[in-house]
Amino acid sequence: MENNSHKLILTEGWLAIVANTLLFILKYWAGIVTGSVALIADAWHTLTDSVSSAIVIISAKISNQPADKDHPFGHGRADLVSSVIIGVLLFVIGFEFILKSIIQLKGGESVVFGTIAIVVTIISIVVKELLAQYAFWAARKTGSTILKADGWHHRTDALSSIMVLIGIFLGKYFWWIDGVLGILIAIMIFYAAYEILRDSIYRLLGEIPDDKIIQEINRITKYLNLDVCPHHFHMHRYGNHVELTFHILLKPTLSLEEAHDKANLIEQAIRKELGIESTIHMEPTNKPSLKNHFHQD
Repeated sequence: MENNSHKLILTEGWLAIVANTLLFILKYWAGIVTGSVALIADAWHTLTDSVSSAIVIISAKISNQPADKDHPFGHGRADLVSSVIIGVLLFVIGFEFILKSIIQLKGGESVVFGTIAIVVTIISIVVKELLAQYAFWAARKTGSTILKADGWHHRTDALSSIMVLIGIFLGKYFWWIDGVLGILIAIMIFYAAYEILRDSIYRLLGEIPDDKIIQEINRITKYLNLDVCPHHFHMHRYGNHVELTFHILLKPTLSLEEAHDKANLIEQAIRKELGIESTIHMEPTNKPSLKNHFHQD
């Protein structure tokens, strides 16, 4: 991980921890004063953001470690593992909120909100959305999956605070609004957790490159004028370090040295232009089974 990216991730993590801890104290206090399960649930949601931001910092320190004998591709996947932890944490918190909301609805008691709850909730919405925007911006700059996950954590907290604010104004008309909002907040948390886990697990299991990368590789091979047919792509991400494997079809009349030189030129060009380490498997064009396989890919 580049030094600037590492610093940016650490900055986002520490900034979020400080802001979320202060917001948790404010929300929890307002929730206790009003007796609102939605506000208290929202407070705990904010505190989990501090935990996820702490995971971001730990992940950044681990991911920044260089490759070693036991980890030849570096420690970049600590980013993805940490994202999975955040996703699971969100699922647990969402489930807890649903239970509390059901208890609130069974009790049949309305919640009386005051000016304190309104002010605290508005502050939370503004701060959390600013944190989300910063995390998403940092994720685009660094390519960090865990920063994107942390940004979604902030965004769901901002959305849940908006729903709490709506509940504050509607609470005097509908006694059940607080419990219902608690359930809706939990559903949003479940969705954010699903998005985080889907993206992280997909990358951990391995993936095919997107169309843009494949187009770039085809462009490179045509520019080099090597008369090859790249296909059968597989990509493996280790944080900022990316490994790519693919096949090329070559004329069977080429010598081993000539075939190696062509593959080596392609690998060097991909490394220089795309920042990707590639490994190429060479295949002769005179085997029907290989040609059929190529057309399928």
